Amino acid sequence: MNFIEGFSKFNKTQKINWLLDNMKVDQGTTLIETKYIDDALQKRFENFSENTIANFHLPFGIAPNFLINDKVYSIPMVTEESSVVAASCKAAKFWNEHGGFKAYTKSMTKVGHVYFTFDLSSEIIEKVFKDNIERLLNCTRAISLNMDKRGGGIKSLELLPLDKLSNTYKLELRVNTCDAMGANFINSLLEAMSAEFRKIVIENHFENHFEIIFAILSNYTPECLVEASVALNLNQINEIDGMSAQHFFSKFKKAVDIAKFDKFRATTHNKGIMNGVDSVVIATGNDFRATEAAAHSFACKDGIYKSLSEAEIVDHFFTFKLSLPLALGTVGGLTNLHPLASLSLDMLGKPSASELMQIAASVGLAQNFSAIRSLITTGIQKGHMKMHLLNILDQLGASVSQIEDAKKHFSDKVVSFQAVRDFLN
Repeated sequence: MNFIEGFSKFNKTQKINWLLDNMKVDQGTTLIETKYIDDALQKRFENFSENTIANFHLPFGIAPNFLINDKVYSIPMVTEESSVVAASCKAAKFWNEHGGFKAYTKSMTKVGHVYFTFDLSSEIIEKVFKDNIERLLNCTRAISLNMDKRGGGIKSLELLPLDKLSNTYKLELRVNTCDAMGANFINSLLEAMSAEFRKIVIENHFENHFEIIFAILSNYTPECLVEASVALNLNQINEIDGMSAQHFFSKFKKAVDIAKFDKFRATTHNKGIMNGVDSVVIATGNDFRATEAAAHSFACKDGIYKSLSEAEIVDHFFTFKLSLPLALGTVGGLTNLHPLASLSLDMLGKPSASELMQIAASVGLAQNFSAIRSLITTGIQKGHMKMHLLNILDQLGASVSQIEDAKKHFSDKVVSFQAVRDFLN
């Protein structure tokens, strides 16, 4: 394979032809078959990213009957992993019978920084900042005008040293972006402030001792926080999955506690939570990479990586809750441009960003509940592999009649790739 110059300047047909000619790919029709019939819609998708040659589809599912804050939702979920939607539905059904999910948004503040170096005393740069803080805020007024009108905008601006890096500081900007995720808005504020701060330093004749490193928002959002919870009086339920309620929830709590103290378990435990959260985030056109980064950083906030959820039993009263930083938006970006993202928000009743945070956190908690329930009873593979059976049959080229026979055969048996292949043979 040789290097290629100017690939980004090729049109889509030229890119596909180059791929077929140079990479021994013999599935050119697959790339073409994913194209939307509507040319305008296809063009919109191609504008989302660079060097687009096809559309990559993921299943768009629905988890109905979610009772959150006494309101019933049918929640859109986008995921390729077997059993995620089914597990969420199972948890929703269980908690519908016991009061549903309660969720509230603790705060909506997001943060960004201008990082710079200054090699004179900290007292000098602190005075420069203090004397010019209003000027720094005023330089962003035109950018934040509309956000200010909606009740958002800048909440505070501070100068902070980076203690472990000599002569290094940051301007920390705290912002409320209302119903927008706000990444572009915050970055615009920061870049304007960065340029103005540099002018201020030059005017004070310290330019030879100062350098802007960069300006960027942070995807760590511990002040953009949501909590979801469920609760149950154990005296009001006899058994679950053949176990007494007391035994089941005691074992459940122990499973959650293990994820508080063992990072190997905590990582998989939190991944399961994010199976649910990410599916809602993707369905609504939000940034699941930022969501993941914030969640896992938050899991380390006490100095060790641990469970994002926690369980308690006090006087026969069980509570299970999840605290999660979620910087989501319901206006702007793909939420308006992607037709299924827009549809997802319509299905949810056009929620505010705060409400969407509560929905996503509740689905994450539901997913976590179902995963732990499976782990402490039948084991995780039984339900997962049942859902995976159809994928295996499809991969092995089973006929319609073989699929029906296999579903009956494996209704009470362990599913594995080898077992399915042997059955078909």
